[in-house]
Amino acid sequence: MSARAVPLPLQQLPNALTIFRLLLIPVFVALMLAADGGHSWPAGIVFGVAGVTDQIDGYLARRWQVESDFGRIADPLADRLMIDAAVILLFVADHMPWEGLVVILGRDLALMLGYKIAAPQGYELHVNLIGKTATWLLYAGIGFLIVTHRSTHWPYWVFAAGLVLAVIAAGVYAFTVWKGSRR
Repeated sequence: MSARAVPLPLQQLPNALTIFRLLLIPVFVALMLAADGGHSWPAGIVFGVAGVTDQIDGYLARRWQVESDFGRIADPLADRLMIDAAVILLFVADHMPWEGLVVILGRDLALMLGYKIAAPQGYELHVNLIGKTATWLLYAGIGFLIVTHRSTHWPYWVFAAGLVLAVIAAGVYAFTVWKGSRR
């Protein structure tokens, strides 16, 4: 389906979903701050909605061929901010190991710095399957951590799998930029 076949108002839907996800972040933070020890179904639902809208906006933008510069920057930013907020708040509630906090925040800092280096040089980094899978697993693992009590261990395994894939995806992006700079 080409962009011309999609009515103009619908062409704006992927970016509107990204903006919606950005607006969900303070709602999520407020719900988490009101939560009992990092356990909150309302916060988990908001976090889950953010995860689902992330998949929908990217799918629609690619399917309808309405990808935009705004979406290329704002979409991953919304993901990073939502996931970072969740990891920080879960850590504060003693529901996230410090290693998870350090790896997520360190990876996101490295990605931001890498983007600042790569973008001005004309590198375009496209989402890969590893990165998409990592984001899904991180959203799922963190969401499960939010709605379960500290004594529930299986959500940590889902989170850890997402964490490993996120580090691998960051490495793939770094290698892509490094390989491109050697040409």
